[in-house]
Amino acid sequence: MSFVWTIAEQHDGKLKDVSFELLSRGRKLADKLQTKLASVLIGHGVSEAAMEELIRRGADEVYTIQDPRLENFVCESYVRVLTKLIKTWKPSIVLAAATSSGRTLMPYLAIKVNAGLTADCTELDIEEGTGNLLQTRPAIGGNIMATIKTPDHRPQMATVRPKSSRPLAEDTGRLGKIITVPVTDDMIDGRVQVLGYRKDATEFVNVEEADIIVAGGKGLKKGDNFAMIKTLADSFGGVVGASREAVDRGWIAYPHQIGLSGKTVSPKLYIGIGISGSIQHLAGIKTSEVIVSINSDPEASLHKVADFGIVGDAFQIVPELQRRMDKRKGGSI
Repeated sequence: MSFVWTIAEQHDGKLKDVSFELLSRGRKLADKLQTKLASVLIGHGVSEAAMEELIRRGADEVYTIQDPRLENFVCESYVRVLTKLIKTWKPSIVLAAATSSGRTLMPYLAIKVNAGLTADCTELDIEEGTGNLLQTRPAIGGNIMATIKTPDHRPQMATVRPKSSRPLAEDTGRLGKIITVPVTDDMIDGRVQVLGYRKDATEFVNVEEADIIVAGGKGLKKGDNFAMIKTLADSFGGVVGASREAVDRGWIAYPHQIGLSGKTVSPKLYIGIGISGSIQHLAGIKTSEVIVSINSDPEASLHKVADFGIVGDAFQIVPELQRRMDKRKGGSI
């Protein structure tokens, strides 16, 4: 029996990075409980090599359920599959990502298997003595952190913020088992059909997946000044982020918000401009590879965690950065 399960995500037969992030969380829990970790993969056309990567990234077992009717995420069918698997193998912990798919899937699944669910967790641990899952998530608008447990029902279920942990490095020496689960007609909900996908490119921003983020905060003074942030982000090939204060003032839309009450990110480069660095914001960027802070306040909290801190007026520094980026694009420095 696999005690800890993570739900892998795929699209067009390719595993999403969040599948590996979840395994790093699950591995720590399984090791504390001295039990197995399994990854459950539902979809179609996912190669055996991809499944083997799940093992190299921490899984002891991979349960694979492949069928053309499961190629696209359909909540009703995926829940039918998972309900059958949970009743058969009886895991104690089931983790999914707090993505659009995970947020849709897990509440419905929790009802079907009569389990508790904690959403949008940033930390997970095992309670000493009881083996209960300790699920920590922001509450009251991100102003406090609440730790929740569900001692009376199994499995214990949680969704975990994407980018809140790094995947484990591949271990080519790890051995595991790939278990193919046959698909039966009762697993498929024929009432639902996927006709296609639509994304409004003018409104959509995915800061969670971005390699480069240029973010603005209260220090920008007004919403119009986010125009220079957007121009700089475009020059870097990145996206625009924002602090909660900037969003609360209506300077930019919520999908750009970074922090415990927004998105957790892990870019290769994060540039914070006019952002003081509240605890909630810092928690949302802690896994960034390189952090650059631009702020006139030398005591800004973001400076203290930054790899590079620039103390100065953003309205002088950002135009100079932009000038240099423009020169670089033109072939001169």
